[in-house]
Amino acid sequence: MAFDPDAPLPHAPDPWNGSSQPPERSSSPFITEDMIAAEPALARRLLDRLGSDSAAADLAAVMLEASAVTITGCGTSLHAAEALAEMLTDVGIASTAVQALEVVRRDRGAELVIAVSHEGGTWATNEALRASRERSRRTALITVSDRSPGAELSDMVIATDEQDQSWCHTVGYLSPLLVGAWLTSSQLDSGAVSAWLRASPVAAAEPLARCDRLLVAGTGIDLASARELALKVEEGARLPSVAMHTETVRHGHLAAADEHTGLVVIRTITGAPAGLIRDRTEAILRSGTALGMPTVVLEPSREAAPDGLAPTAAAALGVAIGLQRLAVDLAKARGMNPDAIGRTNPRQRAAAEA
Repeated sequence: MAFDPDAPLPHAPDPWNGSSQPPERSSSPFITEDMIAAEPALARRLLDRLGSDSAAADLAAVMLEASAVTITGCGTSLHAAEALAEMLTDVGIASTAVQALEVVRRDRGAELVIAVSHEGGTWATNEALRASRERSRRTALITVSDRSPGAELSDMVIATDEQDQSWCHTVGYLSPLLVGAWLTSSQLDSGAVSAWLRASPVAAAEPLARCDRLLVAGTGIDLASARELALKVEEGARLPSVAMHTETVRHGHLAAADEHTGLVVIRTITGAPAGLIRDRTEAILRSGTALGMPTVVLEPSREAAPDGLAPTAAAALGVAIGLQRLAVDLAKARGMNPDAIGRTNPRQRAAAEA
């Protein structure tokens, strides 16, 4: 049966259970491609649900009262947490993204701890929630289901309701970004957001397909996007990648770069000082040209962002689908199936279970 990108995705299992390895497809379209295709319609449904979600309303109220907010997670969820922290900070809520194990290790003093987790079963993220509760902090969780282990450790659970079917998480990244957009924006038209996401630009993967590794650069919220792209490329295309702050790239790291090193620059350039950031980005591109590095620039759609969407939320959402498509296209160009993030390889599976 053909996949319908406009149909709702499955809910989390009831009773809750962690996901199983995705079924293996021999050719494109892979499950990850289906998930990317589903995201614009999912965005409309999720934004509509948030409008009547009492937990989301409670979280919005608590955030406004908190003197400081810590947002945490692991992997893709951490990158979403980093984007959320930028979104909240830009609307005047002091927020910091911290890796979950670091939250366990040390109390950051925040009154509110928000965790992001695809399924609510990540060990380190749940330990961060547990430690925060023991320190008498308010806790919230953005995840797919309010029946998960993480939900039991949270005062507020914002359930995104539709579960990512691939282990190369795309829906699991976009969904918390949409929650952040809802929390920081005003009177969003869910249909307009959905249509805008459908127009997400696609960057060509071919220049990068023969590279030995990638450098991915970004500033501010673009750095969170860069980290997510680097992870997606490693998971899906099995190509070594590293994300760096735009200003960091030229501070020694280019000594190891040559014509076999790909360069991806994420450039949304929002907020002040946009001109300075543009100049530093152009400097990296000139350096890449001098070294003969295959280069891709990832930018948001030229279509104006929907009315009411906060600028930082627009920056993150504007490249989210584009970076996912780039990673999948790169995986296909390298003859890789992104869905199981390499776990069909017995050694990779053993490494994950070790």
